Amino acid sequence: MKKLLFLFLYPVLVFSQTSLDTVEELFENKQFEKAEVLISQYLIENPSSLKAIELLGDTYGHQKNWDDAIGAYEKLVKANPGNANYHYKYGGVLGMKALQNKFKAIRFIGDVKASFIKAAQLDPNHLETRWALVELYMQLPGVFGGSKSKSLYYAQELENLSKVDGYLAKGYIYEYDNELELAEKYYKQAIEEGGSLICYDKLTRFYISQNQHEKAISNLYAAYEQHQDKDLLEQIQALEKKQL
Repeated sequence: MKKLLFLFLYPVLVFSQTSLDTVEELFENKQFEKAEVLISQYLIENPSSLKAIELLGDTYGHQKNWDDAIGAYEKLVKANPGNANYHYKYGGVLGMKALQNKFKAIRFIGDVKASFIKAAQLDPNHLETRWALVELYMQLPGVFGGSKSKSLYYAQELENLSKVDGYLAKGYIYEYDNELELAEKYYKQAIEEGGSLICYDKLTRFYISQNQHEKAISNLYAAYEQHQDKDLLEQIQALEKKQL
């Protein structure tokens, strides 16, 4: 879930053209503390700028300052409750906060689910929210609301929006539930549909997790034939050495 939750941290809005160039450059160079200072200075004179508050929340998130990120995104949700992305980001940082302490996570779970569900309701095309719900419902214990059927429901919504995402989500669900033939089937369908490096990587990692190194190597060769990425050759060499 962590990788998926970090997707919400990338800024999509800016508060001025000048600031855009500066903040984007700082984000690209991972200079989040400097970005935080710049945005904070702007907010002194423009405290109601939702765009600036969102960017500030993003900088907090990149620095794993979850409490301040929660505060920033909560302001956004209250100021504009009809914005799906605000609910998504708020739920995301609540989830990251919960991961810090699993004993205290219980009090966050309800708000995390409510935020993601609200985002999904507000934006029927929000892929990231549906991915978050797929993972959340699979990883939560049943006593806290975990549900494979609900996870599959959002995986189907993903498939309706993007077949590749839907296939990958179903592959993830069935792999998590140890239904390995179905997992392999959907990962292969994702490759057939999209053929991206991400699709190939999901199937490779699946094979490696099952100690099926020959299948992993074969898949990597297929990916290399398609994409000519040198990193794939390094992965092939590493796996072939393990087999010696």
